[in-house]
Amino acid sequence: MSTLITAIHALGFQWPVRDPFLFCVHHDDRYPAGAASLGPAASLAGRNIGQDFGGKDGWNMYHGETVPGFPAHPHRGFETVTIVRRGLIDHSDSLGAAARFGGGDVQWLTAGRGIVHAEMFPLLDRAQPNPLELFQIWLNLPARDKMVPPHFTMLWNHNLPRAVLSAPGQPLAEVVIVAGTLGLNAAVLPSPPHSWAARPEADVAIWTLRLEPRARCVLPAAAHVSTLRNLYFFAGRDLLVDGQSQAGPACLELRGDAGLTLEAGELACELLLLQGRPIGEPVARYGPFVMNSPAEINQAITDYRRTQFGGWPWPEPGPVHGATARRFARHADGRVEEYPA
Repeated sequence: MSTLITAIHALGFQWPVRDPFLFCVHHDDRYPAGAASLGPAASLAGRNIGQDFGGKDGWNMYHGETVPGFPAHPHRGFETVTIVRRGLIDHSDSLGAAARFGGGDVQWLTAGRGIVHAEMFPLLDRAQPNPLELFQIWLNLPARDKMVPPHFTMLWNHNLPRAVLSAPGQPLAEVVIVAGTLGLNAAVLPSPPHSWAARPEADVAIWTLRLEPRARCVLPAAAHVSTLRNLYFFAGRDLLVDGQSQAGPACLELRGDAGLTLEAGELACELLLLQGRPIGEPVARYGPFVMNSPAEINQAITDYRRTQFGGWPWPEPGPVHGATARRFARHADGRVEEYPA
């Protein structure tokens, strides 16, 4: 094994992570054509509606009953980073914010002291299939920031920094930067103000990479010896990692203190990299709550039952935002952003 690779894991539905990350899942649903309801134009017979994770026919309803997705649910004590590669998500939350995003857009949600949100997957195309592919990543908050005000951020695809890592004239290797700098001098979109990723010393990076067939590139070393790196090889067949042949799909735990050479085989390869210095604090988890002690978890449950984290301002638990294929965000302060589909 390469000296830079410390462990290799298989990739299932939920991917292995290390501090400061808590969770990473790759949703890849091949939804059929949509109906007037924006749900699937297909029978839901044989599905465990409200808890459908079985992958029947290549897609899931999750907790949705008509439209797939995750109706209103709470979070406290961490952040969610949602990267939508294909398809659309309709977001609604207890701050009154709403958004429809997709096609490479990223939503970064700091739950802080508590937020309720819904993530629904509207199927707008009534003539063609509606594929949906996304990553959802949970990034922990340190104890001093567990109870900060919740914060909703949209990072639109056309604003995300990109870098070509391959040599001129060679097959393309490109990285899209959601967090971190990759050593670039160009401006990088800021992380939410209380995020662990907003601290330069935390050395957090979230990158997606695509290597065309036979493309070769070198990822620079992390900024700190203590930084942990996980590289997820989720699409492609063969990849050379630091000279070692690696079949996909796989998760590679890496040392971060040296540059890493990647070379695709005969097929294009796609990868996700998560890195960061550990927060190094106790983690207590219960469903949608992540705190530092069982007592804090009990308090989170009590607070949610008492306050609903501000209440739910929407008329239904899983709102969708119409049949028009537009991307938009309406922030809690009334500010609106809108972009073409």
